[in-house]
This record gives sequence, C-alpha cells and structure tokens, in this order.
Amino acid sequence: MIGDSLQRALNAHLEFWKLRRFDSDEAYFHWQRQTLSADDLSILHRQIEQKRQGTGAAEIAFYDATAEPRILPVLYSQRYEYYLTVGALTAERIGRAASVLDFGCGPGILTTFYARRFPHVSFLGVDRSTTSVRRAEEQAATLGLRNVRFECLDIVERRPSVTVDLVVATHALVQAEQDPGLPSLDWRTFERDRDAAVQREFEERTGIGPRLDGLCSLLAADGRMVALEKTRQLSRRVPFQRALAARGLVQTEPSRPVRYNLVEEVAEDGPFYTMRKNGDATVEWNETPEPDEGSPFSPSAGPPAAGSDAPLYENHHPSAQSVWQRLSGRIVIREQTRSEADGRQLHAEYGQFDEGRYVYCANTFDRRQLVIVEPARAAMLEAYYQEIVGG
Repeated sequence: MIGDSLQRALNAHLEFWKLRRFDSDEAYFHWQRQTLSADDLSILHRQIEQKRQGTGAAEIAFYDATAEPRILPVLYSQRYEYYLTVGALTAERIGRAASVLDFGCGPGILTTFYARRFPHVSFLGVDRSTTSVRRAEEQAATLGLRNVRFECLDIVERRPSVTVDLVVATHALVQAEQDPGLPSLDWRTFERDRDAAVQREFEERTGIGPRLDGLCSLLAADGRMVALEKTRQLSRRVPFQRALAARGLVQTEPSRPVRYNLVEEVAEDGPFYTMRKNGDATVEWNETPEPDEGSPFSPSAGPPAAGSDAPLYENHHPSAQSVWQRLSGRIVIREQTRSEADGRQLHAEYGQFDEGRYVYCANTFDRRQLVIVEPARAAMLEAYYQEIVGG
C-alpha cells in the first residue's frame, strides 16, 4: 500500500504535469477527442503502429511527439496509476542514495518527482528523445529544481560521465514488447535451456545486453539498481533475470509483481526488482511460475446446473499441469504434438480418466489448459480437441 503522504505528494505532482485520473474509458476518450484534433490523433495512431515495428528511429519519433506540451497530458494520463504505483515503489528505495540515474526518463514526470521528494540527492535523467529531454528540463526549471539535470543520449553509443549509487530503470531496458522470450525445453516442463548462445541471442535482439552493460559500468562498487519491465510472462522473466544475474546483480528483497489500471484495463506488470551490484545474494532468483489460482479437480463438486454449458472443471493456470498429471486412471485417446515456425511446441490431448473426459493443452511458452466434462458430454469435448489441433 502507498502511504498517504506519498500518495498525496504523487497526486499533486501529477496535477502539476496536468495529468488527469479517469475511471472509465468513455470519459478518457471523450476528453482526448475534445483536447486533440483529428489530425493529431491520426498522426499519433500512425506513430504508434510504427513504434510497434520496433525500430529505434520509430520509437524516438513517437516519444518526441508525445512530449509536446499539448499532447503529453492526454497521452500520459492513461498511465496515471502506473506513475502512482511505480513512483511509490521507487521512491521508497531512494532515501539512502546520494546520486541516482533515471534511465529512459522520458519527459521526466517521475524524475522530477524524485528530485522534489529528495532534495539532498543528485539526479540525472537520460533519454534518447530530444523533445522529451527538453520538456523535462523546462519542467524542472519551472519547479526550481537544482538537484536534477537531463541528458539526451543512447547509452549503447555514449555513456554519461558519472558514477551513481542507484540506477532506476522502469520500462526502458526491454525495447521489444512483442518478443515471446525463451521457450521451455519442451511442453512438459517450465524449465529453460541454459545454452549461453540462446541467452546471448535473446539479449541482442531485445537490446537488454548492451543497455545493462552500460548501466552496470556506471554503478558504484556497492551500487544498487531497481528495475521494472514488461516481463511478467515466465518466458520473458527467466532470460531477463539471467541477464541481470550475469552482470553481478543480486536481489536484496523478493521481486514482486506489479498491478495497476490503464483507465479500465488492468496491467499485470513487472516483476519489480531491487538489486545491488556484487555481494552475497540474500534472495535467490526464482525461475518457477508464479503461484496461481488453480485448484485440484474435485469430483465432489458435482455436475453443473441443468442447461449450463460450463464444464465440470476448467483451469488455465500453470497448476493445470500438476492437476493433469494427477488425474486417476488417465488414458490418452488422441494426442498431437507439433512444432511451429517460431520454435513453439504445442501439445494437445483428449482422453479419459476415472471421473470423466478431459482435454489438456500445453506449449513451450507456458500456456496450460485443462478442461474436464462428465462422460455424457464427451462429444462436445472431443469437438473442442479437434478445433485445437485444426482437424
């Protein structure tokens, strides 16, 4: 939970940036249409599509456009609760630092908050967008901040001439949101290959490796780092954690998933990592799936209500694998395992066990699904299996 004082300070700071909080998409998009012209929206939508292609130039062009004073409040208000959540998590870990580098600071929304909150700490915000950096400098000057400065640079090409106690990297290290990550060894397991070449290829195509090398070179001998990326999926979390560990970063507290709203959409983000450079690990890196809401199949639950299409049991969580393994008297009737072009391996099977019929699906990017029906509805479940395998 965010402390009241910290939340009030964050809300006041976001108000200074003219960000607004919305509870409904309808209200947000109504304000967006009132504030921005049709041409503005058309240009932004085009830049968003170009940004999704993943080129560095397209990303910089997008962030240049969104940092314009007329556009920034509208676009960044969607992320209001992101700033509340991540700003609080980071601020709670700054206190004992003397110098902080905010990597990928954008227009400096959170960087200027940290500088206001900790006037005794020296802050440097770096970003590749010239317009974002210019906007950050203007806002810092308006606030009268003398403990923060900003630089426009790509850390892979040029590193700032500083050594810092703390690096903050939130949504800035992994610039490949569509990358599926590292597949498991096969559909039966969540374990990942430890081939160094496979890891290196992941780091290169996502840009993580060069960025981490640059940041770690700026950390003091006992320096710390906090990081949050869109790596919630195990297939992305594992290689990201391995990249951190390979550079001597150890966790000082358990990582934690982060959840916030993008207006009405719920974002499951993170994990949020708190680390230090070198030293003995106090928390081990965890490469297992997150605990989920799945529960074992129980025949005592009884059949669904009359007229209901609901199955006896359905589980879309990682725990579906262990439930499937424990089905009593399991017999496979049909199964298919295939490899797809991206290296994904998909397994589907239809079978029976003591209490009924089941369909089980698993792939090497951590999808698990188990559906169970009573024998009288076997035909329905077999049709679902055929749909999955494309038959």
